[in-house]
Amino acid sequence: MNHSNVVGGSTAKRVINCPASVALCAKMPPRPSNEHADRGTLLHNVIAEILEFDKKPEQLLGATYQGQTLTQELLDEKIIPALQALEEIDADKIMEYMVETRVGFGDFLPGVFGSTDLLGRIGSKAVVLDWKFGDGVVVSAENNPQLLFYAAAAMRTTVSAWVFDDASEIECIIVQPPEVRRWTTTIARVKEFEQELAHAVRVSTWPNPPMQTGDHCRWCDAKPICPEMTGAAERALRTQLADLPIAQLAVQLKQADMIEDYLRDLRALAFQMLENNQQVPGYKLVAKHATRQWLDEAKVVEWAYANNLGEVTDTKLKSPAQLEKVAKKFSIEIPTGLVTSISSGSTLAVESDPRPAVVNLGAALARLIKLP
Repeated sequence: MNHSNVVGGSTAKRVINCPASVALCAKMPPRPSNEHADRGTLLHNVIAEILEFDKKPEQLLGATYQGQTLTQELLDEKIIPALQALEEIDADKIMEYMVETRVGFGDFLPGVFGSTDLLGRIGSKAVVLDWKFGDGVVVSAENNPQLLFYAAAAMRTTVSAWVFDDASEIECIIVQPPEVRRWTTTIARVKEFEQELAHAVRVSTWPNPPMQTGDHCRWCDAKPICPEMTGAAERALRTQLADLPIAQLAVQLKQADMIEDYLRDLRALAFQMLENNQQVPGYKLVAKHATRQWLDEAKVVEWAYANNLGEVTDTKLKSPAQLEKVAKKFSIEIPTGLVTSISSGSTLAVESDPRPAVVNLGAALARLIKLP
């Protein structure tokens, strides 16, 4: 775990704005990982290893994490630009730094900790840097709560406090290849943020802590059970759009992304429950639409040439649908033994969906094992 259950760098903004979210998130099952998160972890691991052990990027080609592999494409698009950004930040190569450091608040905020990507010192300037390898969401460095959290925690952590000793300024940096976003602040601003955070953590333990929606809800695990979110969705369902005043319509458009995020997370939670063999009345998991794939590509090429279908590989072998179009011109059918249909996974569906529910093999095996 990279941060505490109470609050961490990535959740600091949410906890400060909505202290009630701490207790709500504690009620939620762990969020399952996904390929995007796993790819991000892989890239963080790779760049940390390069910096900590002075390795060449090419040495890490083929590195893996949870099924994700460092390819030449990822190296060129993510790792190399990130390292070039670091060279721009430390042009004279004089920065002393530490990577992947666990930092915490000690007795000031017991149990609150996080993991920094890079802490460094250049002259009298302290540097707090975070790698962002995801696409789509642009992250600003200015007053970034995650970077302020790391700076505040690092100041209170014995192994990293040296970065900030007598520092005249603190530069907070987001490296989101190919962009670099920088913001300079002071120790006084970090201490001010620390007080805001401490207040929010204390308030989160109250019987009825304040609850507030906003852009901090985007990554909140508790959206499916949040009263503010469920209330917004119910009000949206009751609203007659044709009768909305223009001003109210504009307000609700601003809420649309938040409600869509809520619905997405609601479906994800139902999916997770069904995968874990928990019942969700009226819903089931069914196989996604199956896609056709070749059973043996070498045999496909051999068959195509034997039937004079011409070049079928281009840069890669044509798909069953593409080759089928070519074969039809010659009134030839693709032999069934060359093709199979494979579902790419499961999806949530209503109980009345004609597709059969998928069998949870893990649960079925567990039941068999328990049989006398």
